[in-house]
Amino acid sequence: MPPLSLQLPEWFVSGGITMWVLALLSVVALATLISKALHFARIRPGGTRQADQLLDALRQGQAPGKPGKLSAPVDRVIWQCWKNRNLDEAAWQEESLRLARSALDELRGGLRILEVISAIAPLLGLLGTVFGMIGAFQALETAGSQVDPSILSGGIWEALLTTAAGLTVAIPALAAFHWADRNIEQCREKMQDRLSRLKVVRHIKTDAEPVNDSSEPAVSHAY
Repeated sequence: MPPLSLQLPEWFVSGGITMWVLALLSVVALATLISKALHFARIRPGGTRQADQLLDALRQGQAPGKPGKLSAPVDRVIWQCWKNRNLDEAAWQEESLRLARSALDELRGGLRILEVISAIAPLLGLLGTVFGMIGAFQALETAGSQVDPSILSGGIWEALLTTAAGLTVAIPALAAFHWADRNIEQCREKMQDRLSRLKVVRHIKTDAEPVNDSSEPAVSHAY
């Protein structure tokens, strides 16, 4: 069986160990992106159907029916907060904030990996380029007066490969990070909006405590 290096493209082998590290980072980034995409597709971070049904029923003075499957974070938090409606105002707001933070932290899982990869991949590529340039100039020094321009041009070409590879890994990872982060931000905005509306209408139920409308919304930008 031929050596592994003979089965790889020449440009990959020319990049040295840096190319192997960047290849590993690209696999990790791709796996993280697929995992987040499947996670978001399953729980629908922007889904608010169950929460809106609860709020509409309360606004109309009706008793809300039993919810369906609460997979969306907004739906789950709103219904959990409604179940806690008999708590006093301060305790209800603290518990609502805790539930919201917990739901958003769950959505953020794995994003740190994409953020780190998008930051270090270009630096690794640049580091590989620096080492490659050092090797090219060492070859020129060894050649002495018999300098062949192809030695320098070939060394620079090989050195720049790692920079290109680093950017190739970093750009999709950064785009994936911002895509996921934007989905989470939209979920946070919708959650804050529904919690503020629930705070206003939860006093409609006779077994709930009156709401002091002058107090702050239960969920703020603190999370």
